[in-house]
Amino acid sequence: MARELLSSVDSGTMLFLFHTFSNQLMWCNRLVSSQRRVLDINSSLDEKLERSRREYEAARRRARRRYVRLRALALCARVLHLHGLDRRVWRRERPHGEVFWSNVLANFDDEQWVDHFRMSRSTFEYILGLVEAKLRRKSTRWRKALEPRRRLAIVLWWYATPSEYRTISCLFGVGLSTVCTLVRQVTSALNSSLLKQFIRLPEGENLQNTLRGFAGHGYPMCAGAVHVTHIPISAPRENPSAYYNTKNWHSVILQAVVDHSIRFTDVYVGCPGRTDDARVLTTSPLYKMAEEQDGYLFPREDALTVNGVEIPVHLVGNAAYPLKKWLLKAFTDERRLTPEQRRFNSQLRSARTVVENAFARLKGRWRCLLKRNDVDVTFMPDIVTACCILHNVCELNKEDFLPEWTADSDEVLQQPDTDLHTDTVTDSTQTIRDAMVTIV
Repeated sequence: MARELLSSVDSGTMLFLFHTFSNQLMWCNRLVSSQRRVLDINSSLDEKLERSRREYEAARRRARRRYVRLRALALCARVLHLHGLDRRVWRRERPHGEVFWSNVLANFDDEQWVDHFRMSRSTFEYILGLVEAKLRRKSTRWRKALEPRRRLAIVLWWYATPSEYRTISCLFGVGLSTVCTLVRQVTSALNSSLLKQFIRLPEGENLQNTLRGFAGHGYPMCAGAVHVTHIPISAPRENPSAYYNTKNWHSVILQAVVDHSIRFTDVYVGCPGRTDDARVLTTSPLYKMAEEQDGYLFPREDALTVNGVEIPVHLVGNAAYPLKKWLLKAFTDERRLTPEQRRFNSQLRSARTVVENAFARLKGRWRCLLKRNDVDVTFMPDIVTACCILHNVCELNKEDFLPEWTADSDEVLQQPDTDLHTDTVTDSTQTIRDAMVTIV
């Protein structure tokens, strides 16, 4: 009977019945899968709700315990106050630190003060007067605040010596975490209070003095020399390869402009050590300001016209930089140079020595810039900037730079080599450099 029924059904009907059965089976499978997913989602939501409930209850218990402790402390403080008893200052006693600091203030002569703080006592007090308001903290019944003078002394000692936090903690009788906090606080105070006052491009009478200073060394129309130096750091956690320079150590880059008196007039810190010098320059605010002002970094009225060519006041750099109206560099093909061009190269390189001398004095005076500092890479630019500010303050106050401060070759990591910048020299910049050749 079944065979007769099947034989009576044509192939089209059989195909239709097969597809219908397949679709129904597929929808049944989807329904079962959907039900399973719903069950899984419900189970996951239940677990999350239970976990959130437990965390909420734990937070409530912690808050309750904290509230009870605070109420108990408040009650004890009130009882002590009513009975005329003062609570002992809440800190670990370190009497040896008090003795050391008292000895520093009372018995350090001028030579010892300069040797340990890299400046005379009078300059130290001058800086203290400028940042004291930002360093002062209020004493409470729980803790007596460190005086601003001691705060500044601790950080300057760390800047000037290769001492670790633990060593300074023992010397000054403060906690290890306190030294870390003070380095950040004092560094921030120096940068926020003194940066614009002591590091700025020359203008007005200062610009004229700078022009006369470089002209006295044989290179006129120069307002500063620009160069970079690498500051060693410990390998950062994020993207360490970017900070690994070509001499196989991690660093951040300091780009600086230095005037004739070996003072910094512009600093830009923080580019990873793998960055080339030209790239550092083009990302700096100095470059952007010069380009936005049509290549006149300094007032155009101070420009000099020679044989119909306007020579703007400019900076000098090495072969790693592009040739600009506001930034000149030496000729590169030494074999094809005229005697006048060779003399120009010699005078320009002589003018550039101020920036190399400034870097040597900066690192010799503030030895923290010679070692691999174990501080956050984002904070290292603040430390370098603060050291540049202190360098300028010392130079302005005619502080001596002692010969023994000069770093030995085994103390200094070898600086990466300078890459030659191959740029397209425009006619206008080439004309300016050719005009400079005639007056140098």
